[in-house]
Amino acid sequence: MRMVCAVAVLAVANLLNNWLARSTGMYVVICVTATAVLLLIARWDGLTRADLGLDAEGLRRGMRWAPVLAGIVLLVMVVLLAVPAGREAFRDARATDLSVGRMLFGALVRVPFGTVLLEETAFRGVLWAMIRRRLGTAWATGLSSLLFGLWHVMPSRGINRSNAAVGSVFGDGPAGVAPTVAMAVVATALAGVVLCELRRRSGSLLAPMALHWAVNGLSYALAWAAARWWLG
Repeated sequence: MRMVCAVAVLAVANLLNNWLARSTGMYVVICVTATAVLLLIARWDGLTRADLGLDAEGLRRGMRWAPVLAGIVLLVMVVLLAVPAGREAFRDARATDLSVGRMLFGALVRVPFGTVLLEETAFRGVLWAMIRRRLGTAWATGLSSLLFGLWHVMPSRGINRSNAAVGSVFGDGPAGVAPTVAMAVVATALAGVVLCELRRRSGSLLAPMALHWAVNGLSYALAWAAARWWLG
């Protein structure tokens, strides 16, 4: 019952984020609210802060992992930008017309306090801990990662039109939407496995949060910068 409630909260948040938040700017509010509800469900289920990777020791371990993970991601992205073929991954229409303020809001507010907060709390925190207690770690990683992949069905529908690299592979027309969505679901499910394993090894929810923010936030900022100084 409690896992069903958690999944239902995520389903509602996903619908609101992809329909209502697009026109009202309520994305961060919806994500923070959904996160709070999920934490209440976790408490209802009897999960402790340690179960969620949010106890004092877990937070300390996560703080040690965070700068290392962010540094590795930044290094990889800088290398990609240095290679002409790699720069195409940063050619994204969603970053082209942003002002400095909107770019900074996206990288420093929308991504960490919207996307990362909700998705990591949900898929590597609450759901992972709930499933792990009932079925074990392997099931927790597999099921939460599958749900993480399905979570990206709606937001991935326009990627083939906005990202040049994806569009070049699948086409930027209507026929490219289905394979793009399928690719996004598989890719994010695999990413979910990596993030779950990072959560397990670090003993902290902050570690996957840091990696998730670094990938999303830094790519957001670098796509904006690349559109102005490298891609033309």
